[in-house]
Amino acid sequence: MDLKLPALGEGADSGTVVNLFVKEGDQVAKDQAILELENEKAVATIPSTTAGTVTKIFVKTGDKISVGQRILALSETGTATSTAKAEKPKAAAKPKVVEPEPQETPSTPDEAAQHDEEPEHEVKPGIEPAAAPSIRKLARDLGIDLTRVRGSERGGRIIFEDVRAYIQRLQSRTAASAQAKSGPAAPATPKPAPEQIDFSKWGPISKKPLSPLRQVIARRMSENWNSVPRVTQFDEADITGLMELRKKYAAAYEQKGARLTLTSFALKIVAETLKKHAAFNSSLDEAAQEIVTKEYYHIGVAVDTEAGLIVPVIPDVDKKNLLDLSKELEDLAKKARDRKLSAEELKGGTFTISNQGGIGGAHFTPIVNRPEVAILGLGRGATKAAVRDGKIEPRLMLPIAISYDHRVIDGGMAARFTVDLVQAFERFAEAGVKI
Repeated sequence: MDLKLPALGEGADSGTVVNLFVKEGDQVAKDQAILELENEKAVATIPSTTAGTVTKIFVKTGDKISVGQRILALSETGTATSTAKAEKPKAAAKPKVVEPEPQETPSTPDEAAQHDEEPEHEVKPGIEPAAAPSIRKLARDLGIDLTRVRGSERGGRIIFEDVRAYIQRLQSRTAASAQAKSGPAAPATPKPAPEQIDFSKWGPISKKPLSPLRQVIARRMSENWNSVPRVTQFDEADITGLMELRKKYAAAYEQKGARLTLTSFALKIVAETLKKHAAFNSSLDEAAQEIVTKEYYHIGVAVDTEAGLIVPVIPDVDKKNLLDLSKELEDLAKKARDRKLSAEELKGGTFTISNQGGIGGAHFTPIVNRPEVAILGLGRGATKAAVRDGKIEPRLMLPIAISYDHRVIDGGMAARFTVDLVQAFERFAEAGVKI
């Protein structure tokens, strides 16, 4: 039998083989790892779905393979249970009557349905489909016959999403009909092919192919840059007191197996600030034209690795203390550098922090990580002369930069968020650090 690449999870349909663990003639057990596949920003282990002897391998390291593609062939060992079942012959499909195309534009969605399609399920005369009173009122207001709407809930009950899907199908049919009457659309102007330059004409060069991870980063950065109208708000926070707290408690954290870092503080500070400014913890659903505000706080942290930038997500930051956050942050950063993150550990983020302070540099413009609407960039803290109570004092100042999606967040909202964020850095209470 052939083993094929199984489904990889939501939104993933392919990957690149980075390791093969078997060769022809090897015996494999059920659930034994047979290869490692690099997909998106994670490396996943693919197990065998049955036991047997490898008779042929169809892939090699470096191959890009898709879901359903053959990986290897096995001659099964032991007793195999057939999963094939006799299928009952299907009843002949009921012939559908195609009505002539109307000459006039329907005045209501239901009139469009009467011309464009038959009912999606049969309803006996006098029996109305199950639906809430609010759905029935909506249908009356829009001129929709609910007997033509397929209910997705138990017993065929119709919910709001069913009505919306029905209307979207009608709109698609109307658009297709209008296009058919007006003739084919003009072909889109093809994107010019990238110019290939022979740099060796001017001196010695070396080449290496883009890794699958770097290709993903390049694609996503381009998509984010081109689709999000971004603005970046800059400011500075006085973290003199915060760093004194870090110095005071660093040893105690190390005894508990954790490193107390500025990013640990930033996670806690950001989560509390997001609670005051819900727009920064939202996403724009462009298809539905809705702003989706999340009531959970899963924060991504950009990790600089040899392979490229990886953003693991720490879930429920607001529910964890500083010690737990420090431990989890260090664990995820190590897994990111070792390419051992699972696909789930890279999903579900509501906001991202990118801290470049350990490398150097001050302000920079981080790119919003869709479908999030904002990202915080932290630079390297520097001692500067600052005026406090009428006196000039040396203070450790942290450069901060907040990039945001201007479709969702306005300048005034961003300014208020920044003010509260700066104050949270400057007024972090010692009680939040004690263990």
